Amino acid sequence: MLEIIDQWDKNLFLLLNGIHAPWLDPIMAYGTEQLTWIPLYLLFIYFIYKVEGNKWVYIILLIAFTILLTDQFSASLMKPMIGRLRPCYSESLEGLVHLVGRCGGKYGFISSHAANTFGVASFLFFLLRGRLHYIGWIFLWSALVSYTRIYLGVHYPLDVFFGALSGIIIGYLVYRLYLLYKLQIQPRP
Repeated sequence: MLEIIDQWDKNLFLLLNGIHAPWLDPIMAYGTEQLTWIPLYLLFIYFIYKVEGNKWVYIILLIAFTILLTDQFSASLMKPMIGRLRPCYSESLEGLVHLVGRCGGKYGFISSHAANTFGVASFLFFLLRGRLHYIGWIFLWSALVSYTRIYLGVHYPLDVFFGALSGIIIGYLVYRLYLLYKLQIQPRP
């Protein structure tokens, strides 16, 4: 069963990674870099300040905590524990992978980019829903960053899917932790 899932994942990877164009390569490489998104991060901070007021610094610390958890879960726990080679290192895909840039670390399951971006998106979604219209669009940012990883040849679709899933779960758990803390510090009548 695992072999069938692995083959399906490789076939889907080859399909998605095979849809490329020379003019799109630098755009995708640029889209995967953290510094590219600084204007968006500043916009997030602005919205957090507008909605949360003087708690904005605390919220930024919780976002940093979310990234720490998602990154450590993906890079320090899952990648070494699972040990699944990235597509760009797979001998069975040699000559078939459209690799843009460098391959990165040896192992790819789960995608840290997907875990981190979906963790932040999930935390912000739960925190700001109902108070900031269109907050759900933040998941489009996460999906775009995550897709670049497949396009660039460094992650399989399931690496991205499970990275996104773990990010959503961790982002939600950090949000619940925030609510628990918020309940503890509110004055009782």
